[in-house]
Amino acid sequence: MDWSLLDWAEIGVATWDTLRMLGWSLFFTVLFGLPLGVMLFLTSRRQLLANGWLNRVLSFVANVLRSVPFLILLVVMIPVTAWLVGTSLGVEGSIPPLVVGATPFFARLVETALREVDRGVIEAVQSLGATRWQIVWKVLLPESRPGLMAAVTVTAITLVSYTAMSGVIGGGGLGDLAIRYGYQRFQTEVMIVTVVILIAMVQALQMAGDWLVARVSRK
Repeated sequence: MDWSLLDWAEIGVATWDTLRMLGWSLFFTVLFGLPLGVMLFLTSRRQLLANGWLNRVLSFVANVLRSVPFLILLVVMIPVTAWLVGTSLGVEGSIPPLVVGATPFFARLVETALREVDRGVIEAVQSLGATRWQIVWKVLLPESRPGLMAAVTVTAITLVSYTAMSGVIGGGGLGDLAIRYGYQRFQTEVMIVTVVILIAMVQALQMAGDWLVARVSRK
């Protein structure tokens, strides 16, 4: 291996592109996934908005999207992505499939976190005359903060692996760099560096997530 062949400037750009994809896709995943997860919980049996038909529809959509392998989703969404952002390549072209792939995953984690809230607390607040909206914002979400923080952490780590896979269709970032140089041109040193950077990202995200969970758990 010839480490002198490494283009650190290009590696830096690819790392920044990966961080951009991660940041924007995580933002939109939480934006869409949190309400979906809340609705999955509220419409389930014995909950505030119990509605078997609606819950089954939401569950079906979430399960279908979760069952599609991400690489296939990338390819299937190329026309939709091009229509939404004007391109299916680069950072911009990777964000829509990243969001679609991660949102149902995050929503299920949100639903699980909400199920861990003590039902007695909800019933006590209901007996005091709280509205459904107040119960969601004043009880459910605050009481489930540790679980929600853990869900965001797990989703962020999952998105790191998704961003790497998006390089298969020219999505940019470290995955694209690893495929173009590490795989197609047999530059093993590029592959090693990209893997090390991705591992460092995952470790940093996990440590930050654990710190946030510990902090909100003490409050």
